[in-house]
Amino acid sequence: MKSITSPENPESPPFWKVKTLAEMTQGEWESLCDGCGRCCLNKLEDWDSGAIVWTDVACELLDGTSCRCKDYDNRAATVPDCIQLTVQEVQELTWLPPTCGYRLIRDGQDLYWWHPLVSGDAETVHQAGVSVRGRTVTEASVPVEELEAHVVAWPNEVPASAR
Repeated sequence: MKSITSPENPESPPFWKVKTLAEMTQGEWESLCDGCGRCCLNKLEDWDSGAIVWTDVACELLDGTSCRCKDYDNRAATVPDCIQLTVQEVQELTWLPPTCGYRLIRDGQDLYWWHPLVSGDAETVHQAGVSVRGRTVTEASVPVEELEAHVVAWPNEVPASAR
């Protein structure tokens, strides 16, 4: 599949190959999100070690089909601890999934073939088995004291079909 190039100059490399995260426009920044929904899963942190583990419990605002936020522009009003990814946050967060476009660019790697910016199709993230589609339970269905029973490893892995 062919990478999307700059509309102004179809011969130029795609923006994520030539710009740092800090140099990106707001539109470019937003387009780095592949729509997997992994960052919208509840995570637990061990107070002693600081280790992060993932659960299959999705934020109340995550649409389980599209894997996008149901109220992106106003999410902080409903979910006060929602983290808005900024350049600084991306530099500091240790739990971004290994498939995350922000993490990949931060670490000097390229986007995977299924990323919508590469494939030109928002469905490839789901077809590659990267998204949370069909793999989560709703936050409302799991009491906080039962979150540990929902710990899973897959959000911190790259599926073989996605490589």
